[in-house]
Amino acid sequence: MSTEAELEAMVTALEASGNFKILRKLVARSIITPHDGSKTRKGICLDLETTGLDPAADEIIELAMLPFTYGLDGRIFEIGTPYQQLNQPSKPIPPEIVELTGITDEMVQGQSIDLAAVAEFIADADLIVAHNAGFDRRFAEKLCGDFVPKPWACSMSEVPWKAEGFPGTKLGYLIAQCGLFHNAHRAIDDVRATVEILARALPVSGVTAMTKLLESARRATCRVWAEKAPFDFKDKLKARGYRWNDGSDGRPKSWFADVSEDKLDAELTYLRSEIYQRDVDVPVVRLTALDRFSVRA
Repeated sequence: MSTEAELEAMVTALEASGNFKILRKLVARSIITPHDGSKTRKGICLDLETTGLDPAADEIIELAMLPFTYGLDGRIFEIGTPYQQLNQPSKPIPPEIVELTGITDEMVQGQSIDLAAVAEFIADADLIVAHNAGFDRRFAEKLCGDFVPKPWACSMSEVPWKAEGFPGTKLGYLIAQCGLFHNAHRAIDDVRATVEILARALPVSGVTAMTKLLESARRATCRVWAEKAPFDFKDKLKARGYRWNDGSDGRPKSWFADVSEDKLDAELTYLRSEIYQRDVDVPVVRLTALDRFSVRA
């Protein structure tokens, strides 16, 4: 059996050839960057595995949270002890979820999430981060009301991955671009992978992904609802970045888009001139990290 030094020598030789790219297994670590005494905040990276996509009908089967400290400039310093818990749903786990996550009914038998422990764990958190916060926040807030007043940020949508040279935003792809691989679709492994990609410097801007995430999270955005937009313009709206909401979540059955505050007037002008072709009142909701990604928005 080869020693660690021999394996590293093989890796070096393969990568030096220019014909291979080697992925290393993500190893948990407690320090990303030694703390230099600067002011820090506490973040918690959260990931959920569930029985489906609908928080009104589906249930959490695994919750993982990883605490970490970060500087105001986006440097990540220390990683703390995680919280991880399986949870038995009221119905058998669907086969496709078992296949995706590897979590079986036998594994969750008799398991439950301690809500008091969850509330205590997040009590002093300054920011909750999830890689698809639009999904995780809705389930988390239903699980425990202590998640509701917390600021949230999304490492998938609030980091400009495309502008930084990454064609994809899926966690497995991003961690692979860091030269690593992990046990995808298990919550505890996903939170470790998320913090790892946030700690890395981006290839174009040179700052950490966490820096970009914080910049986005600190800005207010405006959700523009193109209610009753003419059907013939749906493709035009979609091409502009509008998404369809079917109304099942209590929000308008309508196309909508999120724009920065400084671009709101231009967006309203576009809708009135190009879509409605008349002067109409367009519903607008101002969002911050306190309500962004929540069903309350």
